[in-house]
Amino acid sequence: MASNLEIVFPLYPGVSFLDFMGPQAVFGMLPGVRQIFASVGGQPIREGALTLDPLTRLEDVERCDVLCVPGGPMVNVVRDRVFMDAIRRLASTARFVTSVCTGSVILGAAGLLEGRRAASHWAAREQLSLFGAIPDEGRVVRDGHLLTGGGVTAGIDFGLTLAAELAGPVVAQSIQLLLEYAPAPPFDAGRPEAVSQEVLAQLATLSTAVGFDMAAETAALQQLGASSAWPGPDAGRCCAMDVRPLPRKQPGTSTGRARVQRVRIPHGRAKA
Repeated sequence: MASNLEIVFPLYPGVSFLDFMGPQAVFGMLPGVRQIFASVGGQPIREGALTLDPLTRLEDVERCDVLCVPGGPMVNVVRDRVFMDAIRRLASTARFVTSVCTGSVILGAAGLLEGRRAASHWAAREQLSLFGAIPDEGRVVRDGHLLTGGGVTAGIDFGLTLAAELAGPVVAQSIQLLLEYAPAPPFDAGRPEAVSQEVLAQLATLSTAVGFDMAAETAALQQLGASSAWPGPDAGRCCAMDVRPLPRKQPGTSTGRARVQRVRIPHGRAKA
């Protein structure tokens, strides 16, 4: 692994701390790695009673070897031109462009996932289609130099996967052992298809309590995708699309997802 490898985490108001705390714990054990936590203007970022301050000014970060975008409420951040311009600029310099949870939707809105497979939180996964990406149910999904993790806790799996790419599987497994990462959850409740209607009903209450309204986020993202309202140098010139649900999954078939008939993202495409 090259020395002085720089990993940038672009943070924003509402970002989920757990999305990047797992990966940064993994990356912090890699030799020669420098991790940069940055926000627009270097503003402090809060979650609950925790505050990250000081942070690097995102605008001042010139390049990176790995760009890792964590998830959180997406609509406000994809409307932030300074943030999104920085994502596209840093992605053009990176060896790996990565995300955890709904961070992949932010990458999609930046025009970086067109025609590429990507993971996301299960509640937001299908929104990737709005930006020309191919939703993938995998916990960690690689497509070329793009590496995306599923929801929240998948950040550790993602971090170990990338660690193996950067430093080899022996180092990655040693980190996993040191972290004692041997998940054995008390419930089989990590996927919506595995839980009861009672649990699903409680989810809406829980989401509202923590200030995350997925239904509102979905509606706003669909509006943004249809109107090309997210920031970009060519905003207003893309994209025409017709999003229609496919039939529900049947035994022995692939998972149903939104069909995007025509999507054109004029922003920079991901590298092979």
